Amino acid sequence: MIFEATAIEGAFVVRAERRVDERGFFARVWCRDEFAAHGMAVDMVQASVSHNTHAGTLRGMHYALPPAREGKLVRCERGRVHDVLVDLRRGGASYLRHVALELDDASRDAIYIPPGVAHGFQTLVDDCQVLYMMSESYRPELAAGVRFDDPAFGLRWPLPVRVIAQRDRDYADYARELPGAAR
Repeated sequence: MIFEATAIEGAFVVRAERRVDERGFFARVWCRDEFAAHGMAVDMVQASVSHNTHAGTLRGMHYALPPAREGKLVRCERGRVHDVLVDLRRGGASYLRHVALELDDASRDAIYIPPGVAHGFQTLVDDCQVLYMMSESYRPELAAGVRFDDPAFGLRWPLPVRVIAQRDRDYADYARELPGAAR
């Protein structure tokens, strides 16, 4: 695997190194030892899949409140998505910085999202499927989010938002002193 650092501290694009032959290709997409060698000592304990019927569907921006330490490895298994991370870790070098990238089923690239960083994506084509691997089991009482169009972040989405959960649409404006700001 190839790990490329992003502008957000601890977030990496993870590219699979393909071994190609007449059958197709083989590539490692997860290795605890390789992640640890890049400063990410994580064990994935849960995996989830998100199927999205329509282009323009937006999911996010989600993160887990402390004491959760949920890291995520996210990959687009079918289709193409515009993936966004926002660093909510106060006091860090990349606090309130955001990173956007495209994930698709052709490249099979993934993004590692460290704890305290909000994550969301917008589908760019119909019939998208996104795979999440998480370092902690989901705890609904610690689930939080920030609004996808909050002016505090200046996020730009490539398509009009066609489908979004009411919860994601209704998050309050982000304020640095709110308990939802990750520590």
